[in-house]
Amino acid sequence: MVTPAHVAMPQCLMLQSIFIYHLSYHTPSNIVLKTAQDHPYLDRMLKSSLKYALLGIIGLQWRSSAFTPQSIVRPASSTSTTYVPILKDQSRCSIRQIGIRNDSSPGSEHSIQNQPFTNRRSTNLKAGVDIMSLSRTIFTTTATVPLLASFGINGSLFILLKSKLKKLLTPSGYYHSLALGTMLWHTIGWRGWTTCVLYLGLGSLVTKVKFQQKEAMGIAEGRGGRRGPENVWGSAATGLACAAASVQLHPIVGSASSFFGFLTYDLLILAYVSSLATKLADTSASEIGKAYGKTTFLITTMERVDPGTEGAVSLEGTLAAAVGGSFLPIYASAIGFMNGGLVSIGIATLAAFLATNAESLIGATLQGKKGFEWMTNEVVNFFNTVIGASIAIGIGSFLL
Repeated sequence: MVTPAHVAMPQCLMLQSIFIYHLSYHTPSNIVLKTAQDHPYLDRMLKSSLKYALLGIIGLQWRSSAFTPQSIVRPASSTSTTYVPILKDQSRCSIRQIGIRNDSSPGSEHSIQNQPFTNRRSTNLKAGVDIMSLSRTIFTTTATVPLLASFGINGSLFILLKSKLKKLLTPSGYYHSLALGTMLWHTIGWRGWTTCVLYLGLGSLVTKVKFQQKEAMGIAEGRGGRRGPENVWGSAATGLACAAASVQLHPIVGSASSFFGFLTYDLLILAYVSSLATKLADTSASEIGKAYGKTTFLITTMERVDPGTEGAVSLEGTLAAAVGGSFLPIYASAIGFMNGGLVSIGIATLAAFLATNAESLIGATLQGKKGFEWMTNEVVNFFNTVIGASIAIGIGSFLL
């Protein structure tokens, strides 16, 4: 039975971490120390508090059956009975009692089903968090990851890597990325999460190519290339929608086998990867074209224009789009996230390339024109990813 102390401890640790974080980053310096970076001991305190808070929260979730790993649950007192949780579904586990029962002969089995661990008073169990089971839960490939665990792992990573992430993201973009990362890990796990992180890393890297030269020409990305909330959602909203929909079609935990008779789990994962590959291809074409493009043409009329013009294309940028659009599909296939092998890689890469050129057409014909003032660069990016995902689904429905 879980006592109030068992419940209160993780919550207290979580509140302690939030309190220390708030004090160290958001209060005036004449009240408390303003930043943990200036005071190493406070920084260590913050990181330690977050680490123990994460373990406490995960322990609480495990006790309340939010986790369902196949871990060993040890009896509180030494007996001849062993209790082994059997993975049943996302919120309940059954226990198989193997050995000598008080009311039966040796070797008999008994199942206690449809009861959360916290309500099994008759078994008098004392549960402990198994690190291997915890790892299997967080890095599962056969089910969705509990939302609180996803937030915990993302929050810890974002805190530990905050100084580096601040170079890639604006302050508000940092928190929006945390929300995005939490939802991605919750729905499609670490494989889909790392695919998105790879996009962020490669996109930021290609943005920095000859950045000072582009800045001098007035065609560099604003804010030093750092991504804000509008960039986060303009690039990843389509992917997140695909990830959320894929949960309903998951081969193990999903409630349906397809949408509209043809849209399957594999197609949604292909669409997710293609949407991010499309954005990376677009970023590669734009940034490499501005840095190395010798001759730039408007895609609609083939008229020569200055680099950085909306709808402009160049040979160098076009080649960069073809190459840049292949990185994420290759990675996703290599780690087993996207099925279909070379066929899926080819579909996602082709979809990314075609959608990038479609984005150039939208930029040349609509963006910035009268009556389309609402069509900002971020809105165009969103349409771009939708086009890429749609092309991938269309082709994939015939070839996969």
